[in-house]
Amino acid sequence: MLTQIKQIAENLAPRLIEIRRHIHAHPELSGQEYQTAAYIAGVLSSCGLHVQEAVGKTGVVGELTGQGKDPRILAIRTDMDALPIQESNDLEFASRIPGVMHACGHDVHSTVGLGTAMVLSQLRDRLPGTLRFIFQPAEEIAQGAGWMVRDGVMRDVSSIFGLHVFPSIPARCVGIRYGALTAAADDLEIFIQGESGHGARPHEAKDAIWIAAQVITTLQQAISRTQNPLRPIVLTIGQISGGRAPNVIADQVRLAGTVRSLHPETHENLPQWIEHLVANVCATHGAKYEVNYRRGVPSVQNDTALTQLVEAAAREAWGNEQVQIIPEPSLGAEDFAIYLEQAPGTMFRLGIGQPEQVNHPLHHPEFMVDESAILTGVVTLAYAAYKYWGSESKSSC
Repeated sequence: MLTQIKQIAENLAPRLIEIRRHIHAHPELSGQEYQTAAYIAGVLSSCGLHVQEAVGKTGVVGELTGQGKDPRILAIRTDMDALPIQESNDLEFASRIPGVMHACGHDVHSTVGLGTAMVLSQLRDRLPGTLRFIFQPAEEIAQGAGWMVRDGVMRDVSSIFGLHVFPSIPARCVGIRYGALTAAADDLEIFIQGESGHGARPHEAKDAIWIAAQVITTLQQAISRTQNPLRPIVLTIGQISGGRAPNVIADQVRLAGTVRSLHPETHENLPQWIEHLVANVCATHGAKYEVNYRRGVPSVQNDTALTQLVEAAAREAWGNEQVQIIPEPSLGAEDFAIYLEQAPGTMFRLGIGQPEQVNHPLHHPEFMVDESAILTGVVTLAYAAYKYWGSESKSSC
């Protein structure tokens, strides 16, 4: 089966590069992926898949039913949206939309998803079960997965696979990570209410700026002194606003930031922990406060059995030298985690790095992709999907 998958994928490779370049040249922002979705739906329909459009607002779902009797449905998720970045690359297929760019590789993700569907549609008589291809909008604003789940894309799904490009891994290589792949990412907003006064008489006021500084310092110190260092937390205050004039003591300050964590129990306890610290500082200085803690996306926790399956497929397809075990998680966020609340799954890293040149990071205006990665992604995903129905272990969950 692997030989057939490789042969079909290699025959499709020129077409897949055309698809990727078309999507790259016509990027669309989160929640606005109308043309991308229509294009993807057309490709899926031409392969004989049952297609649903306008799922999760602008998402697309394609279903491929095999000829076997295995009741399990395997979902494959890719994302479609671009970023508000002006592309700096001098390419024939560079973005034609001013200020919008596929700087995170979602054009590659969509192409790999389409390529996997194109390959396996030619082998449907060899598929024991059903594949559900999920093309998701709005990953960059961490909303699209929730939209798709609310529209029922995970109904009856047994397991789910995903992938994400990675510039630090060479093209034609696959990165495998067991356990936590990405961090939970939450939004934090803190209001400090003091009392205004003359800048020359601070003892007559309650300086909200000074109190806010104490809050920031206390939060950072408490992470290192009260939290388990083996369960990391990153708390960044990225915005501070307050004050009316240089000689007037501020009565109000707003702090806003992001909180990242990897361990589910730590993530669960963060709101109470932060509010307790803020309350103590404000009480000490006679100030009032308000903490708004907004849950974002949880950590992507890769299922062990499914990760082993993808690793085995990649090693069989490309050899041990082309498979890397990723030793550390990323503190970036990925809303693939929302699907994992519905069914076990795993996400792997697809190497796109190019030799002997600078490989710019994700979200960079000069972000580039070695297009040979597309074939690697398609074969790995298609073969892992085929092996899924032959696996004895359905999940470690």
